[in-house]
Amino acid sequence: MEKQIPYSIYAESTPNPATMKFVANRVLLEYGLAEYTSMEDAKGSPMATKLFGFPFVTGVFIQSNFITIMKSDMIGWEDVVLELREFVRDYLNEGGIVVANLEDGAVQSNEEIAATSVHAEPTSDLEEKIIAILDAEIAPAVAQDGGNITFKTYDKGVVSVVLRGACSGCPSSTVTLKNGIETLLKSRLPGEITEVVAVNG
Repeated sequence: MEKQIPYSIYAESTPNPATMKFVANRVLLEYGLAEYTSMEDAKGSPMATKLFGFPFVTGVFIQSNFITIMKSDMIGWEDVVLELREFVRDYLNEGGIVVANLEDGAVQSNEEIAATSVHAEPTSDLEEKIIAILDAEIAPAVAQDGGNITFKTYDKGVVSVVLRGACSGCPSSTVTLKNGIETLLKSRLPGEITEVVAVNG
C-alpha cells in the first residue's frame, strides 16, 4: 500500500480581518461544505470541536482543501496563526476526522454534505443562467478568499445569494456584493437584474 503524502498547511489572510484561511495540500472535504459557529454546533466535526477548544475561535468553515477560522478580537492573528497552523497539520497527520456524524460513528453522507452547498433548484432559464455565472465567474474568487456563495432566489429582478465562511460578516463583502457580483450579473443579463442581496443560509 502506498504511503499517503503528509499534510502540509499554509495560512492565507482573507479580506475579512476576523478570518484566516488555512490551506492544505490535500482535499479535506470531497463534497459540499461544513460551517460551525459554536462548540454545540460542531458536534458533527471532531476537528471543529477541537478548534473551538481555543478560547478565541468563534467559527469554523471547511470546504474542499481549506479551513477558514474566525476569531474574536481578544487576540491578534500574529499571536495565534502559527499555533493554529501547526494544530491543523498535526491533527490531520495523526488521522483526525474532519467531518463525521457522531450519532453512529459513520462519516456524513455525501448527499448531506453536498446539500449544504448547492444552489436552490432553478425554476427558469434565467435562474439557470444566474447559477452558471455564479459558478463560473464568482464562486472561484469567493473560494479564493476562504468563502462560498450559493444562489437562493430570484424575484422581480432581485437575486438573493447566501454567503458563507470568510464572506459571512466580512466588512468588504457588501462592496464585493454590490460592485462585483451585482455589476457582473447586470452586465451579463441586461435588463433582468436590479439588485443582488445576501441572505443568511
